[in-house]
Amino acid sequence: MDGTGGQSRDREPLTCLVTGASGYIGGRLVPVLLGQGYRVRCLVRSPDKLRDQPWARAVEVARGDVTDPSSVGEAMEGVDVAYYLVHSLGATASFEDTDRQAAGIFGKQAGERGVRRIVYLGGLTPAGVPEADLSPHLRSRAEVGRILLECGVPVTVLQAAVIIGSGSASFEMLRYLTERLPVMVTPRWVRTRIQPIAVSDVLRLLVGSARMPQDVSRAFDIGGPDVLTYAEMMQRYAAATGLPRRLIVPVPILTPSLSSHWIGLVTPVPPSIARPLTESLRHEVVCREHDITAYVPDPPGHPLGFESAVTLALQRVRDAQVTTRWSSAAVPGAPSDPLPTDPDWAGGSLYTDLREQPVDASPEALWRVIEGIGGDNGWYSLPLAWAARGWLDRLTGGVGLRRGRRDATRLRVGDSLDFWRVEEIEPRRLLRLRAEMRLPGLAWLEMRVSTDDRGRTRYRQRAIFHPRGLLGHLYWWSISPFHAVVFGAMAHNIARAAAAEPTVRGESAAAG
Repeated sequence: MDGTGGQSRDREPLTCLVTGASGYIGGRLVPVLLGQGYRVRCLVRSPDKLRDQPWARAVEVARGDVTDPSSVGEAMEGVDVAYYLVHSLGATASFEDTDRQAAGIFGKQAGERGVRRIVYLGGLTPAGVPEADLSPHLRSRAEVGRILLECGVPVTVLQAAVIIGSGSASFEMLRYLTERLPVMVTPRWVRTRIQPIAVSDVLRLLVGSARMPQDVSRAFDIGGPDVLTYAEMMQRYAAATGLPRRLIVPVPILTPSLSSHWIGLVTPVPPSIARPLTESLRHEVVCREHDITAYVPDPPGHPLGFESAVTLALQRVRDAQVTTRWSSAAVPGAPSDPLPTDPDWAGGSLYTDLREQPVDASPEALWRVIEGIGGDNGWYSLPLAWAARGWLDRLTGGVGLRRGRRDATRLRVGDSLDFWRVEEIEPRRLLRLRAEMRLPGLAWLEMRVSTDDRGRTRYRQRAIFHPRGLLGHLYWWSISPFHAVVFGAMAHNIARAAAAEPTVRGESAAAG
């Protein structure tokens, strides 16, 4: 950088183009860029996919496809930094050809439109392994990086192995295998050494790469401080989540193809995604350098270690944030939080039982019933069943139903309520209870008051269960047949009790 003019330019807000904004990394990068004061434009094939993002109105959205030169060129007009975050992950047999074509178009259009830098997140490749011997997934990522580096525009290629964060396909595969299988017969690749990295560090390096000097154009290996085998990652994940040590028996007969079907059977990760991931684990992927720190220095405490990254990835459940902060908050949460656009299988197992009921009463009357639940008023459904659950809890050393409630009509956060604890109250809107009974997992019960577009009162009830290990899954499946009776009757009886509540002055009963 020379002179004050260069320093001034370095401080000016940049305009960034983000491809893959509806994907895992792109959807988390956009709010971080916005938080740094950058202007953001998103190139997406379907703008509707961004509609539910809390930052959707803060960005410019360009409709297009990376294989269409005209739409890519138009999206790059006035752009300083272009983030290339798309990859087909083996979606079709010709995915390598598609990735090759898209990278060539992206690099060419960036050069013609005066883009100052391209930033690409690729895969960490094993040392000493010829490119022809890599998995198709890793081979394609390496080729895309090479094509971009040859386009004539300064390029930063960040090469990462397993990214630890809720929603990352690699992490979700690790999560589900560890949680659901206390004993597992596994392929030989569980002995492969890997250098994982936290998603928060990936995002930090992506943002920092935007202001690299113009004479820097190269690939950088990025990873966390720990080098672990896949088996060691599973054992550390189990320890971090309080699960017993897993019994892992590697066998030589599980090919990548068989492994992907095995993973598809055990976990909700589709075989089409599991296969390229398992194929990539055949070779050791460990960083050969850490040169990125010369341009994006590591702040204190970073890069995060494996356990810290896992803890952040599980923070939603640890903090009882059972309603995703990304979908409801004006300001996005941590980079490890789930996104509305994450696939259904991301974020770990979270079972729910949802009931909605119209109520022939005012919202205030319904709220009085909800706030008065438990204790002497009971749970509005099969008293004998609730009593039996309380007795069972006491027999196993739990609190049972004996605690009752502090006040007959009013609740506050932190109150004990039979074998629940009041976790959240939004007066006249929401009561959230967290279970303190003995369970192989974590459980919540939410009760909400709302009105529909015609002003009629509605009751919404949601039971949520986060299983702990295989026993937790078996527990939910064993009791789920009774939910229709217990929770269905509860919703119906609460609505009926609200309708029988006397009208208080100032209230108006909703039209039925």
